[in-house]
Amino acid sequence: MYKLVFFVPESHLAEVKAAVFATGAGKIGDYEQCCFETRGTGQFRPLANATPFIGQAGALEQVAEVRVELVCDDALIRPAIAALRKAHPYEEPAFDVWQLSDLMHSEE
Repeated sequence: MYKLVFFVPESHLAEVKAAVFATGAGKIGDYEQCCFETRGTGQFRPLANATPFIGQAGALEQVAEVRVELVCDDALIRPAIAALRKAHPYEEPAFDVWQLSDLMHSEE
């Protein structure tokens, strides 16, 4: 089991979540499309060779973004990341992937 965390501008939140959930990510037991969202501000400065979705090369940019956290089965993590990259408007989307301990599935 993995935890996938990604950051997306509010304007594309629904689209990116739908793409990731379509892979089967975000399922917990008998529930699907489970996630947690936190709003905040992302910051970046595109370098000279970048083609940013928002902002201009060389200029510091701050954007209202949403941090989305969800769990994902081992077999689905690569398709979920591929869907995230395809649906995300940024040239280089920011995301984290953590492998979770099997203790969360323990019966004891």
